[in-house]
Amino acid sequence: MLEFSIWKKVWYWGLALVLCLLSVPTLLSFTNVHLPEGVPAPKVNLGLDLAGGSRLLLEADRNQVIQQRLEGMEESVRTKLGQVEPRIAIGDVSSRGGRLTFTVRDTSQVDAAREALLPLTNGAGLTGQRDWDIQVVNGNQFVLAPTSAGIDLEVSNAMDTAVEVVRKRIDALGTKEPDIRRLGGTRIDVQVPGLQDPAALKALLGQTAKLEFKMVDETASQADLAQGIAPPGDEIVPYAEGMAEGQSPVIAVKRLGGITGDQLTNAKQGFEQQTNRAVVNITFNQQGGEKFAQLTSTNVGKRFAIILDGKVLSAPSINEPIMGGSAQISGSFTTKSATQLAIALRSGALPVDLKVVEERTVGADLGADAIHKGAVAMAVGTLALVIFIILTYGRFGIYACICALLINILMILGVMAVFGTTLTLPGIAGFVLTLGAAVDANVLINERIREERSKGRRVVQSVELGYKEASRAIFDANITNSIAALLMFAFGSGPVRGFAVVLMIGIVTSVFTAVTLTRMWVAGWLRKARPSDLNL
Repeated sequence: MLEFSIWKKVWYWGLALVLCLLSVPTLLSFTNVHLPEGVPAPKVNLGLDLAGGSRLLLEADRNQVIQQRLEGMEESVRTKLGQVEPRIAIGDVSSRGGRLTFTVRDTSQVDAAREALLPLTNGAGLTGQRDWDIQVVNGNQFVLAPTSAGIDLEVSNAMDTAVEVVRKRIDALGTKEPDIRRLGGTRIDVQVPGLQDPAALKALLGQTAKLEFKMVDETASQADLAQGIAPPGDEIVPYAEGMAEGQSPVIAVKRLGGITGDQLTNAKQGFEQQTNRAVVNITFNQQGGEKFAQLTSTNVGKRFAIILDGKVLSAPSINEPIMGGSAQISGSFTTKSATQLAIALRSGALPVDLKVVEERTVGADLGADAIHKGAVAMAVGTLALVIFIILTYGRFGIYACICALLINILMILGVMAVFGTTLTLPGIAGFVLTLGAAVDANVLINERIREERSKGRRVVQSVELGYKEASRAIFDANITNSIAALLMFAFGSGPVRGFAVVLMIGIVTSVFTAVTLTRMWVAGWLRKARPSDLNL
């Protein structure tokens, strides 16, 4: 237990030294001192409660997800029945009451229609239900209704996608360590440390960025459109502010078909060559480029509308096929708004609109006050602990304070800096707790050495047995703490996870410093001094 080869000494002390050095940039940042540019400086990021920042609570509309499912299923039904040979003709499709209703004109094709539609339904997770219920009433009338299990699954999938889209958009702003998580079924909590002005964040996250290219119905009557009456198969879409053409503020477009922006590979802000106005240049993937080329090739001379979040940006005429998978979105953009739109399009469209239901800004002064109070509490507690340990265990107490406290603190900060973790106020509590656990491990070791000496064992034998026997209890206790920390990290959120991260790191470093470093230090002193007794 007390024998250490040269390579072990170099490895253990080298590891401790490297981790301690990695903590230096973090310690300097706490004093507003920064290393020169170009010098690698991994730092611990401060959470919202310490650094200040913005917090938004976003909520999605469950009914919107249901409506999107109905529209998607309607298009799938029309496409599927149109591909069957012989083609199955159906009447108008109604989506009233949250379900699709249509009739098959030829009653002899009812069974074939049902067989064609069954593959459009899937199992709703592990519920044992289908996501759609298909019924035939009155001989030839089909009723497709989404099941509750199917709706719940679709809402859950939409919210998971929304969380990832929100994360991508915030990362594109250059912020570090945002805390983004779901709350309940339809809410997302967004915390961005260091961002004091949430206006740009609200504008970015509040934009669905749903981009569509749909054909304009030139036959629609402007008088009917003004009264809100759309031709069958059309929908009325308003122009964006300042983009209305002529006297009509709305336009009729084909409801189904067209191209969506989910097949974009890139979007960036640029300038139009002739007018030098800000525009957004977009690029489709191969499949989207082929669809866009086909749409423009088959509709030369007609108009198509570029629709963003339900509003028409422009409706140009197709003078010639647009090949190559690239296009340009123009409008009354500023450079800033065009850049924000490009970020939103690159990050992907939100599957559902998100509404800000709560907004809060945490000032940096509150974070500084929390850091100050936390630091004072830790300093006072640490000082009292150092005095007690040194008075109780003498030389062994000094070893414990240097390894279990000083080196342990620096190693924890170094590990957190390497992994880019975030320190929160509960994380400081975890910090203090791990320091207590590290000292407790040294207390167990020293008390065990005392017991062995009281039994009349020799100095070296007492120290060796003390470390050996106490290590068992130390490992057992810390394994239990590690399990608790893992469970808090897996099932907790926000502050709970911050506490768990620091606790897990601290458990590892405290065991290393208490069991390995102090033992190696004590072994070296015993070989050099060869004491006849111990002042414990």
